[in-house]
Amino acid sequence: MVLIIYIQLLLQLALTTLQSHSATSRLSILQSNYHHRHLSFSVVDFGATGSGHHYDTIPIQSAIDACAAAATLHSSRCLVTFPPGKYLTATLYLKSGVILNIQENATILGGSRLDDYPEKQDKWYVVVAENAVDVGITGGGEINGQGWKFVQRFDERKNVMVSWNKTGACLGDECRPRLVGFIGCRNVEIWDVKLHEPAYWCLHIVRCENTSIHDISIYGDFNTPNNDGMDIEDSNNTLITRCNINTGDDAICPKTSTGPLYNLTATNCWIRTKSSAIKLGSASWYAFKGLMFDNITIVESHRGLGLQIRDGGNVSDITFSNINISTRYYDPSWWGRAEPIYVTTCPRDNHSKAGSISNLQFVNITANSENGIFLSGSKGGVLSNLKFLNMNLTYTRWTNYADGLIDYRPGCQGLVNHSTAGFMMEHIDGLDIENVKMRWSEEKTGQWNNPLDFRPSTVNNISLLNFYSGLYKH
Repeated sequence: MVLIIYIQLLLQLALTTLQSHSATSRLSILQSNYHHRHLSFSVVDFGATGSGHHYDTIPIQSAIDACAAAATLHSSRCLVTFPPGKYLTATLYLKSGVILNIQENATILGGSRLDDYPEKQDKWYVVVAENAVDVGITGGGEINGQGWKFVQRFDERKNVMVSWNKTGACLGDECRPRLVGFIGCRNVEIWDVKLHEPAYWCLHIVRCENTSIHDISIYGDFNTPNNDGMDIEDSNNTLITRCNINTGDDAICPKTSTGPLYNLTATNCWIRTKSSAIKLGSASWYAFKGLMFDNITIVESHRGLGLQIRDGGNVSDITFSNINISTRYYDPSWWGRAEPIYVTTCPRDNHSKAGSISNLQFVNITANSENGIFLSGSKGGVLSNLKFLNMNLTYTRWTNYADGLIDYRPGCQGLVNHSTAGFMMEHIDGLDIENVKMRWSEEKTGQWNNPLDFRPSTVNNISLLNFYSGLYKH
């Protein structure tokens, strides 16, 4: 039946061309957010049930394929529409010119069986587009990875997850499917959609050019490891704005694995995570250049702003501005010790080389934290030309987790005993601190008696202008 409908639609498209685009029973012209006119196909017309129990993979993929053919024929984008319902599916392959239009009260449910995904682990996604142009996802609905089905044991400290490595499909303890991926694509737009409950990473942008991500919400179980919000990998010209991210692992995570990453801007976002709110790395074999993060609110996170350069990549021209940060301790099984800002370049292991970080600015930052700022270059990867301008830092304790530790993880020295300080610094050449106010709570801060902690032999060319440190009373 689906095949007959598909053939009929292709015939109707041909007739439409001959008849100057007259209307047909399966094809409608819509006004979209792009202010262009678009073709639209409903997955229901291809046989999707939306029951949440019956797999709708074949009818949905047939709608995508027909929509892609229509988009090519008419040189226009085409919408694949999901009316309200729950659409259980194996991997879906998004194609050039196709926008998934998941309407309000419609949910795409990712399957929880190994057979629901391709043979190769790097293609394990609920929705994936590869080498596609002019693609996207919108509509106000939801894509849900049913991440709870991958929890082997629930634990408030950190959930123990199912791993498919026992099957031999992949190695390690992170063998679970990602939610949405765009690989080698151009002109990607994801907006007005909910990406919830991934089993592993949520949104993965790989080797893409010209990506816009705006007005979306990402939610993952707060106790689940590796359920990153957005991983932007080897991609250029990326805009992220007006996004709400509430998840267990890193929220916005640029990476370089096979090539450099240039020109990423993230603005007007709200983030809560048990790991790093924003983290460059730790995959960092190539350069990061021209990144800006502005007007971000970070609440109750384990780390605020982090750079984990572990694989020899060079980082330059990065700006963090107008950011409000609240960080706190969580269980030490999670990387991080409540640092509002964390910048490191130590090599991952004996086979890795140190990367470099230069021209890094923090401007108009307010932080309320249980730990200080950690700036750690390395012998082969000195931090250079760092600037902290117009900052208001408040240090206090409100959880009962142990302090007095520096966290270098992943790799490097691991967890190291060290007294807490306002700024902990090593291997730096060029540091400007201007208009910075640091306040210390009188409660539970007996060890916090050192605003600046550094060895003069490894830290050079420091400038302090209008730097204040003192106690405050509630």
